[in-house]
Amino acid sequence: MFANGLHLEGLVESLPSVTTTPRLSRFRSSLHRGRFPGTGSALQQADSTRSGAGGLQQPKDQNRRQDTRSGRDSSLPPHLLQKTKAPSPNQNASSAGLGRGSPAVLEQSASSEAGRQRPSTSEQPEGAGRAETFRQQAAPHLSQSAEQRQQPSQGPEIQASTGSKNTIRELLARNGIYLKHYAPAQYNALICPTCKGGSSSEESLSVKIEEKGESAVWKCHRGTCGWEGGCSLLSDSPAAPAHGRRAGASETGLVSMSRKRKSEVAKRPNTAHLRPLSQRTQDFFAARGISPSTLQRNGVRETPQGDIAFLYFRDGEVINIKYRSLDKRFWQVPGAEKILYGLDDVRDSGEVIVVEGEMDKLALEEAGITNVVSVPDGAPRQVKEGGLPPPEEDTKYLYLWNCRAILDQAVRIVLATDSDAPGQALADELSRRLGRDRCWKVRWPAPAAAKAGALEDTTATSADVHPLNGISSPGDAQQQQQQPPTAADDGRRKDANEVLMKDGHEALWQCLQSAEAYPIRGLFRFSDFLDEIWTLYDNEDTAGHAVSTGWLEVDRYYRVVPGELSIVTGVPNSGKSEWIDALICNLAQQHGWSFALCSMEKKVKDHARQLLEKFVGRPFLDPQQARYGEEGSRMGAGDVEKGLAWLDDRFHVIRYEDDELPSVDWVLDLARAAVLRYGIRGLVIDPYNELDHQRPLHMTETEYVSQMLTKIKRFAQHNDVHVWFVAHPRQLQGWRGDPPNLYDISGSAHFINKADNGIVIHRNRDPDKGALKHVKVLVRKVRNKAAGTIGDCTLEYDRATGRYYDVADSVKA
Repeated sequence: MFANGLHLEGLVESLPSVTTTPRLSRFRSSLHRGRFPGTGSALQQADSTRSGAGGLQQPKDQNRRQDTRSGRDSSLPPHLLQKTKAPSPNQNASSAGLGRGSPAVLEQSASSEAGRQRPSTSEQPEGAGRAETFRQQAAPHLSQSAEQRQQPSQGPEIQASTGSKNTIRELLARNGIYLKHYAPAQYNALICPTCKGGSSSEESLSVKIEEKGESAVWKCHRGTCGWEGGCSLLSDSPAAPAHGRRAGASETGLVSMSRKRKSEVAKRPNTAHLRPLSQRTQDFFAARGISPSTLQRNGVRETPQGDIAFLYFRDGEVINIKYRSLDKRFWQVPGAEKILYGLDDVRDSGEVIVVEGEMDKLALEEAGITNVVSVPDGAPRQVKEGGLPPPEEDTKYLYLWNCRAILDQAVRIVLATDSDAPGQALADELSRRLGRDRCWKVRWPAPAAAKAGALEDTTATSADVHPLNGISSPGDAQQQQQQPPTAADDGRRKDANEVLMKDGHEALWQCLQSAEAYPIRGLFRFSDFLDEIWTLYDNEDTAGHAVSTGWLEVDRYYRVVPGELSIVTGVPNSGKSEWIDALICNLAQQHGWSFALCSMEKKVKDHARQLLEKFVGRPFLDPQQARYGEEGSRMGAGDVEKGLAWLDDRFHVIRYEDDELPSVDWVLDLARAAVLRYGIRGLVIDPYNELDHQRPLHMTETEYVSQMLTKIKRFAQHNDVHVWFVAHPRQLQGWRGDPPNLYDISGSAHFINKADNGIVIHRNRDPDKGALKHVKVLVRKVRNKAAGTIGDCTLEYDRATGRYYDVADSVKA
């Protein structure tokens, strides 16, 4: 960064030869950190002491600048008036003014024109006195050092001449920037060489050559680009130390410099040219509901040309200025630090309200809400993907890094951005960066008798996009984005200022009081599910209801609910798989369900035979040859053809064709594909021991089973699919024919702990204890009482057809 033509690093390099004092040591350290207030003024004085050493002449108009850069304006906000005091007699007025005396060059103002009248020097802020104190102590040492290091002149000082004009053009061209016209202190609106202006070839690049023609800065105002930088004829090369690094380009070469360098010190804006608001400007704000007292408190000023100036304060010091011209152009001070507008209003505040524009901040203050800040650069087109970039690369949101210390203290952050798509994108990005757990979101009202998103402008300030900087605005200085303002996406008011204008202070206050907690993925309130709850109450949720198994006896204790996990167990040859096949056939015929079957113990042809027998109600093979033990006729070819069409429509086979065992993840991935392609409502995994159960060495089987069942339950819940998981019991020592319980399942107690339903299938093998064809369905766990309750029931099994019947209705269909 350059301050009054003298490079900071050049001054620092000259300091080691100076007699060291504690005060000078602190200054050198502060200068390296870029924290010394009033540095520019001290450098200007140091520069003037080099007139005999390096050929630099003291400016002829320095006395005039001393008279014009100071003064106190009665229209300043109270918190600035408190920081002013009478100047010392020898005070250099170039360090006076707002911002503790940093004499940075303003970006677009006629304040530098000769002969312009300035305020009197009757009063100056305390920053000027501090800079003068330093100047009186440090300048003699610097002057002595310069004399000791005097060298012959190596070249003339650069002037804004034709040669300078050509070299600046050349330097900009090296960066791909080609000027339309050369005019110092004026802006060029060009197509950005980085983003090409987007699909519309927008002239979004704003380029400005400083008044002396020695340097230029640029910035692309498209939200998806944001390219910015600068170039200068002033060199960083040590080739001409005697000239304070102001040697001509021929001696030192042309130097491009990035404005993102960490070592640079941000400029401080000059405010001497600003004046109180004219009546015309006050009328402009009055039409938008903003009172003079609010403007006064926030230090809103204007330039002699009538441009509105929004002053960005931090600790009462002006850090940046955002301007709005009468023809609706918006710009900020090049090189100034980006911070939030109204930052001092939220210092030590537990709650911070963030809006999208300065007008919205002022509007909320009219409703009695002052803990509000506005972003300086408007809204982006979309939320950025990936992690957060480092601060030096995060140009679009650099203001968040610069204000991080204050924002980190906030417990509650209310995002009151615009209701259009870019405004919502801004809210999403801010919540991502600030933490959704402490963010709330404002929804602007949507009255029926209002044009959505239209800002009524009684002073002919219709929506406009200026090609210079790509700023979109409905007639105020609030949105620095790249497209014209669109109607609110959902018919709501567009922003806080529109609510104030159309609905009044009370409505605006109520909107802030009704802010909703920002949605956090995976964290909900019951109110988020009101529609589903009322649908269930009104018995309209047929998809989520428990459905009949097809057996009245079983329905008394167990019915099938989508999204649940049922564990089915039983000793070998008790009919676990057979009963599940009969159950899913009932569900397919009675409720139209379709299924994915991962039955790894069965061949596909044998499984098809068993399902066909249950569908048709006849044996697939000849009963005598198949040794079913019963007489009867097998199904005909027509029955097989009809049954196969039904099977093909309702059942989908998950089959691992390699020799290796499938993993549960592989099965669930295919089941998800079946949900998407076929809309399955049920999944059968039979059995557990046929899956691949390789697990990490540090994981126990209990931990593995818990993790596996969690995956299955998550699949069931997310896809509204009922899963039947068959698990064999461990080998029972001294078994005497009694049914096992769920804790006998091999592997882990988690099979019963994680399951929604636990069922034991047990076949009678003792004629003395009942009919051999009787099969007991023992319901041992039901988590959801809407699905049933714990209890035992008995079905009758037909071995020839594989069907099950209620014992009370033991008549074959």
